[in-house]
Amino acid sequence: MEALKGIRILDMSHVQAGPTCSQLLAWLGADVIKFEPPQGDATRGQLRDVPNADSLYFTMLNCNKRSITVNMKTAEGKTVFVDLLKKCDIIMENFGPGVLDRFGFTWEKIHEINPRIVMGSIKGFGSNGPYSDFKAYENVAQAMGGAMSTTGVPDGPPFVTGAQIGDSGTGLHLAVGLLAALHQASRTGKGQYVEVAMMDGVMNLCRVKWRDHQRLTRQTLSEYSVPTEGLKAVPRAGNDSGGGQLGNAIKCKPGGPNDYLYVVVQEAVWEALANRIGPDLGMPGLATDPRFAKISDRRKNQNDMWALITKFASNHTKREFMAILNPLDVPCGPIMSTEDLANDEHVRGRDMYVELDHPQRGKWYNVGMPIKLSDSPAVIKRSPLLGEHTDEVLNDVLGYDGERIAKLKSAGAFSLPPKKAA
Repeated sequence: MEALKGIRILDMSHVQAGPTCSQLLAWLGADVIKFEPPQGDATRGQLRDVPNADSLYFTMLNCNKRSITVNMKTAEGKTVFVDLLKKCDIIMENFGPGVLDRFGFTWEKIHEINPRIVMGSIKGFGSNGPYSDFKAYENVAQAMGGAMSTTGVPDGPPFVTGAQIGDSGTGLHLAVGLLAALHQASRTGKGQYVEVAMMDGVMNLCRVKWRDHQRLTRQTLSEYSVPTEGLKAVPRAGNDSGGGQLGNAIKCKPGGPNDYLYVVVQEAVWEALANRIGPDLGMPGLATDPRFAKISDRRKNQNDMWALITKFASNHTKREFMAILNPLDVPCGPIMSTEDLANDEHVRGRDMYVELDHPQRGKWYNVGMPIKLSDSPAVIKRSPLLGEHTDEVLNDVLGYDGERIAKLKSAGAFSLPPKKAA
């Protein structure tokens, strides 16, 4: 049994943030109807790697959905939209400010049409405040939400993270909000408007940095490898763990771009770690070396500690070093490249890199469902072709017969108007 079976979502979102949310909900069993303009979601053609086929950008974010194309610039298209609103539990959108309003569908109007419906909106900066009309983008959200200022090396420029915390991170936040509002609607019979701003979502994901921001008013951040005395903002600190325990990425042989093992030197493991690597370094008394014996000393002299660990690691590959540390209960993990992950037994065994077939592009892979439910495991299906399910949705969901569908088609409800001759 699928967890969200019986829940129908009208998904007007596009690009990444909204589709991330609706794809997760589709994997949980919701019937997600991707409501597209006749030209389709813009990402169908972006970064296309197979001619005349939907791009990986689109296919990897729109699995398990049904696609219907509707021309909202026609009266007939708006009628179809209204009928779908009446049949759905959730509507989602991530248009720029005012786009749906200009079509005549404010939240108040949508709520009037279907009082039970929950509406989810993703905005760059929310619908109120000085930034509300600004355009957002993944990296803009990372910049303005605090992530970039705390990411990178101390003397270098701020960096964006490869994880799409602005877009996909916001989509995850929206999923939580929609499910909460849906649960309330099941009790009260009344839907509500759920808004998630990308900037807000990034701030929430930077929570530990806000912890450190407030600590700066009372103390230095002793776990950081850079001086923090007198700072008013949390600094960039390279690969420091950012937590109470010391951590760093240790370079291993043969020294390639991803030949690193991330190592966390917890207080409880220092003695065993030092006793293991000390003799190879010609330092059999490393565990009681006054520079490192206590955690406060290791924090103060952590750059020297990392240098010694790196010297030991230079004789081992990242997997060999990991095999040495695991029996000592030292938390560690190799830096995994996309190639590493694509071929990793653990990843494949957990269905986190799944092979699918697509009528246009053939075999391809998608990242799997990260949320595992014991009684309702996700079954991942390919993304829909543009408008593939238009007739199916009109018939099965709205009860339109063939004659009515044909009349709507001839009126241009599902297609772009013909181009005028030059």
